[in-house]
Amino acid sequence: MKTLGKGLNANAKNVHDRTALHYAVAGKNSGAVQFLLQRRVKVDQKDKYGVAPVHLAAWFGNVEIMKLLVQAGAESKVENEEGLNIMHCAAINNHPEIIEHIINDLQMPELDKEDTSGNRPFALAAEHGHVEMLQMLMDPYQMATMVPNKVGDTPLHLAARKGHLGAVQLLLQSFDTRDEVNMDGETALYQAAENGQEACVLALLEAGCDPDILTTAKGSALHPVSEKGDASLVHLLLEYKANADFQNQHLEAPLHLAVKNSHIPVIHSLLQAGCNINITDKRGQTAIHLAAELARIEVVEMLLKTGLDLTLQDRQGKTALGVAARANEVIIVDMIIKAERYYTWKKANPELDERVRSEYPLTFKLDHRQETSELRSIAWRLAYKFLRPKDWKQMAEHWSFTTEQVSAIEEQWIGQNSYQEHGNRMLLIWLHGEELAQRNPAKELYKGLTVIGNRKAAGSFS
Repeated sequence: MKTLGKGLNANAKNVHDRTALHYAVAGKNSGAVQFLLQRRVKVDQKDKYGVAPVHLAAWFGNVEIMKLLVQAGAESKVENEEGLNIMHCAAINNHPEIIEHIINDLQMPELDKEDTSGNRPFALAAEHGHVEMLQMLMDPYQMATMVPNKVGDTPLHLAARKGHLGAVQLLLQSFDTRDEVNMDGETALYQAAENGQEACVLALLEAGCDPDILTTAKGSALHPVSEKGDASLVHLLLEYKANADFQNQHLEAPLHLAVKNSHIPVIHSLLQAGCNINITDKRGQTAIHLAAELARIEVVEMLLKTGLDLTLQDRQGKTALGVAARANEVIIVDMIIKAERYYTWKKANPELDERVRSEYPLTFKLDHRQETSELRSIAWRLAYKFLRPKDWKQMAEHWSFTTEQVSAIEEQWIGQNSYQEHGNRMLLIWLHGEELAQRNPAKELYKGLTVIGNRKAAGSFS
């Protein structure tokens, strides 16, 4: 400080346009502030963001320094580039002593005004979760307001979005505000859900907030949490009867978003809640179309077990099987064919299927079990050693494979001997059905090979 007495400029600025007074105030160094004021520094000098020293006194909650600045002529109504005055700064940082000084000593209640975003001190206190400040502004100062800011957010929106549970609870207890929407059609509940604020979501639901109010983009609170995979919030919203089938502006239901991102626990919750498994998006795609296109094997497995409609076509005329074949997703192609054949058999044999299901867990994945390894070896040997190029198609027709199923298997081309791999896949799919039907595969293989006239291969099963 002594250097200031040797001809140095006390009002010199750094690259941020801040002077020594800014730093003395921010450091709560009242001695340095007094020293600088005695040297006649410019008390209202603003930095590049429009922040004056008096802002910093309010920001850091130092009443003593604020008094020194005001006595030296500091402008109490000064605002920074965001329109923040000293009352805003005090509310943001929970300094009730500054508020008391502004109201009781400075007699300036007019500082309770909007900043450039339309937020008054009460809203800023809510946004930062300062319950004590909110209570003070409500009583005794009567400065509480739930008027929305310029984008339509109320103090409840601001508190809920940031996860300030205490502030949310106080606002719910003190005001009737519940389902007001901002300019994007978002409620406080939607914003809390979107930002993963589970405690606030629960408080809002318990207070009667509606989870089914749609935004301007037609999204419900379930959409963002399903997309992000927040299984706990999805479960909570469904527990409070949120509609699982609302479609956003792209006609995506929460299930579509969960499937796109492979959020299996979320998918499970939506399925358990009875969501429409066959609902289509703007491309005419169901959840199984998406899962097949994106090669989500675990998701495909989950969806196939629901008994969904596999005949539905997207806007390009493709079923889920067609989509998987086009994407060359061999494993998924075979899984879907297994499911199609299983549900056809189930429809024809409902009583038998019920008994089988009690003994064997349903799966459409590749079979790697030790107990079926011999059968799988037989299928491979038959396909690669005995079947002629057209045999597998003839056997598939005999076993009631559809034209689309045969085409989907055949779509994978690996060279002139592709028929061998095609035959092996067809046989493994067929074996899956034989096991479910509890038939003797050796007997059926012999019959099939005899029908197509391959006596050499049939001889090995006689």
